[in-house]
This record gives sequence, structure tokens and C-alpha cells, in this order.
Amino acid sequence: MTGETDVHAWLAGQAERVIETSCAWVFLSGERALKVKKPVDMVFLDFTTPDKRRWALERELAFNRDYSPDIYRAVHPISRTGDGRLGLSADGEIVDWALEMRRFPDDAVLSFHPDRVDGAMGEGLGRLIARSHIAATVNPNGGGVKAMGYTLSTNAVQLRALGPRLAPDAAATEQLIADAAAALEANAALLNARADLGFARRCHGDLHLGNILIENGGLKLFDCIEFNDTLSEIDTLYDFAFLVMDLDFRGRREAANRALNGYLDEAARGLPDSLWDGLAAFPMMLSARAAVRSHVAAHSGDHATGQRYFAAAQEFLCSTQPRLFAIGGLSGTGKTTLARALAPRIAGAPGAVILRSDEIRKRLWSVGPLDRLPPEAYQPAASEAVHGEMFVRAATLLRAGRSVVLDATFIEAARRDEAQAVAMTASVPFQGAWLEGNIRQLHERLKKRRDDASDATSAVLDAQQTLDPGEIVWPRLSSSDDLAKLLASVGAGDGEGDNQCTV
Repeated sequence: MTGETDVHAWLAGQAERVIETSCAWVFLSGERALKVKKPVDMVFLDFTTPDKRRWALERELAFNRDYSPDIYRAVHPISRTGDGRLGLSADGEIVDWALEMRRFPDDAVLSFHPDRVDGAMGEGLGRLIARSHIAATVNPNGGGVKAMGYTLSTNAVQLRALGPRLAPDAAATEQLIADAAAALEANAALLNARADLGFARRCHGDLHLGNILIENGGLKLFDCIEFNDTLSEIDTLYDFAFLVMDLDFRGRREAANRALNGYLDEAARGLPDSLWDGLAAFPMMLSARAAVRSHVAAHSGDHATGQRYFAAAQEFLCSTQPRLFAIGGLSGTGKTTLARALAPRIAGAPGAVILRSDEIRKRLWSVGPLDRLPPEAYQPAASEAVHGEMFVRAATLLRAGRSVVLDATFIEAARRDEAQAVAMTASVPFQGAWLEGNIRQLHERLKKRRDDASDATSAVLDAQQTLDPGEIVWPRLSSSDDLAKLLASVGAGDGEGDNQCTV
């Protein structure tokens, strides 16, 4: 350890500040950051020799350039000259290695300010990660039961070793390990099928808020896993689960829900069509991610946070009864606003999946969610395809145990009947809601709408008023009522994340 201690002391002596993680030190000076791996063996990584640390740093440089090429610069040797002096060069005996990075402000890291992650940013993160997954290299030998089983077995080793610091008692530790193993067995066929279908890819692997930046209004991912292919060549949904878990854990349920919905809409544009089935394994993935953070926190000496993550890992494995909600009404009545407020309040972290007709229509026409569509995209045949897709996806999600909120005008009585039929077929509770409001106010809302998937205009609203919606048996709600009253009307109450469940 003498050599590593000397290197640490030398770099610390030149640094303005030193950041320590569970397996590295980062030395900050001026506009530069130097990262040095700790000489540790943590079962899932081994940095005990200079050669192993060099290997990891060179991979870290290569892999992270896919995410943040402007941050990662070069790997440098740290050498000792004949007179014993250390230097950042190859002149002398090489004793260690350092990764040079561009320094960024602490407050650019989202973990320092999780309250900054609102719904819109959550959606942006979900879409950003989905695009990275679409572009990622497919590896059918990754993912599946093998990769998830490796994580769960590693978690089990760490949780048993650290149990007294994390769990109320040994029985709680063993129960979490057993519940995770049961979830893996229940989802084994699904996980292996997803690997065969192309969902096993080289992913970031460590997508918590501490590895996400916001700079100049843009979002950047950094510090991906490079040291263990089994932890990075994984199911794309498991990669994404880290972000959702971390947001939910930090009390950002709305952002977590928007992230999930943004991810699914974006991922459906480039990942295999069976994307939606994978949500059956999502509770297990969220739990595994929380368990990882639990023992990482304990290794860092933060036992209180580790205990909270342990409790979250238990809760994520709870089972909940899926439900189907449908929100209809003319354009401008606030359907999407209500849907986005409702979804996080539905049991099963991080809440329900929203299937929005406007976003589905854009996907079917292979355009971005904010791109405008031509009039022919709204002809009856096109609308038939949109609703067909919506009901098929809803049925898939309900079978996967995930609650769903349908967001569409539902002007035609037949569409409302179809929505209720989906719930009946799946044997789940159904709740419909019909929003209506003053036409003048609806026109004003449409004129003010910006950056939204809806293409509705005042002319569209005028045309909708000429249609006969038939008998509306869904509860009729006023769009001018405050959100709390509307949520209570559809059975959501005032609190976020009503997550009562049974194991």
C-alpha cells in the first residue's frame, strides 16, 4: 500500500479538493480533474494492481466518450523518477495511472440538487437514455437470467456481510434475498427472451443522479461502468431502472413517472416491439438497483442511507393490483395535465404508464413527439390505427402488472366501450373520466400551448364540437376545477405514490 499512499498524498497535495467514492479518488485542480482507482477488491471489481487499474481507466475513457466526449480526455501514467519524485509522465518507474477529465461545477451533478428534476426534466432524461439504448451495441450473450442472477447473487453476498448495518435483523436480510430470487425465477423466461430479441446491450450501467449532469441547459450522462462487462452488458430496461429507482427514492415520484413514460415512448421508436412486456420484471429491477445502493452506501460508511435503500428494495418487490384509467374530453380540457398528475399516484412505483394518443400517432408516423403531422394523419383510418395500438399496448401492460392511464379524446362512444372492454378482459378495475369546460377557455388554452405532442388547434376544437359523443356514462368533470379536486374525483386523493401492497 505504500506506493498507492504516496501517489494519493502527492496528488492531494496539488489538489484544491479531493472527492472520494467507494472505489476511486478524484483530485480537483483548476479546470482539470484527475481520477485514480483505489487498490480494492469488491467481488464485482478488482483494482488491486496498477495494471488492473490502467485497464479499467482506459476502458472508462473509451466507454464514456460515447456519452460525454467533451469531459473525458486521456489516461496518464504516474511515474517515480530515480530521485523518488512522482510525475504525470512515463519518465521513470510507472507506479499508477490517472484519468484526466474536464472539471465541472459540483452543482451541475443532479444528485446535489434532486429537487431540480421536475417532470419535464424527468421526461427528457427518459428520452435521452432511450436514445442511448437504441444506439447501443447489441450483445445477445449479455443480459438475461445470467446477468440479473449475477447482480442478485452479488447483492446477497454484500447484504449478508453488511446486514447488521442495513437491516432490522438477519431475518429481514434473508427475506429480501429470498424474495429477489423468487422474482428472478418468475421472470427467467422473460429475461432470456428479451436477451434473444436484442434488449441485451452495452449500457451505461450506473444511471443514478450522481452520474448525470445538467450543463448549459442540456443533460449529460457520465461515469459509466467499465470494470465488469456482466454489469454493463445488460437488459436495457434494467439499465434505465437505476434512474427511476433513484428519483423515486429521493421523493421525485412525478419525475420518475415522467421519465418512465418518456423512455417508453422514445424507446418504442427504435427498440424491438416487445419492449412493453419487459415491465413485468421492472419491480425486480428497481429492487435490485436499490439493494446495490444499499450496500454501496454502507461501504461508504453512510449506514442511515443504506438502511433507507434496503427498505426501498423491500418495497419495490411488493405486488399491486393493476388498474386501467381512461381520460377523455375535447382538446384543451386538460386531459394530459390530469393524466400526468394521476399516474404517479397509482400504486406500483413509479406509477402508471400513460398511453397518449397524440404520442402514439407521432410514433406510427415515424416523427418526433413535437413534430407536426399532415391532415391525413388524422383521417379515420389513421385514428383507427392509433386507438388499436393504444388498446393493444394497454392490454400488454396490464398483463405485465402495470397500471395504465389512457389519454385521448374518446369522443366516439365505441372508443369508450373499447377502453372498458380492455379492463374487463384483463379482469382489472376500470375508471373513466370525461373532462369538459367553457369553449372560450378551451380555445385560449390551445392558443397558449407550446412544446406539446398535440397538434390540436382552434379549428380542430370547432370540428370536435360538431360531433355527437353519444351518452357519456363516465363521470363528467369540470376542467376549471383545481387539480386536487379532479384527482379526488378519479380516486387518486391528495398524496403521491399510494403504494400499498402485499409481498
